[in-house]
Amino acid sequence: MKSKVLKTIIFFSLLVLCVIASACSSLNGKINDNIFNATWELEFISGPRIAFSGMYPDKKPMIIFNETTSKVEGSNSCNGYSADYTLSGKEITFGMPGPTTMMFCGNGEKVFLNSMKKINTYTIDDLGRLNLMVDGIVMMRFKNVQKN
Repeated sequence: MKSKVLKTIIFFSLLVLCVIASACSSLNGKINDNIFNATWELEFISGPRIAFSGMYPDKKPMIIFNETTSKVEGSNSCNGYSADYTLSGKEITFGMPGPTTMMFCGNGEKVFLNSMKKINTYTIDDLGRLNLMVDGIVMMRFKNVQKN
């Protein structure tokens, strides 16, 4: 009788572990999927001594991840840009931006592009914000402004 109870406990324990493992792997897919199914607008950038609203008075930088081409596209506040990216788990790196339009709109554009080159990890926090980080320190934070 004890053997049957023990086998039942082991069976249900394994069943619970399988359900938990399955739930975790499906969450990972949703987290990665969120980065691709959104248009991200910058709401915070670390480093400059100029107020955020002064850096980007008219338009905030935007970023869209294209999963098919492994490129990011968007606006760096007044000019469009495109760059390659590499994504592996939570690690992310960005290549050099390709040709952009050539309007000069202050230093915000330069700060944004220089920060992108340093990024090596990302998270999507509990509020659904995209955090681009350098060695675990948030350098840029984006909010999802539009589902693609």
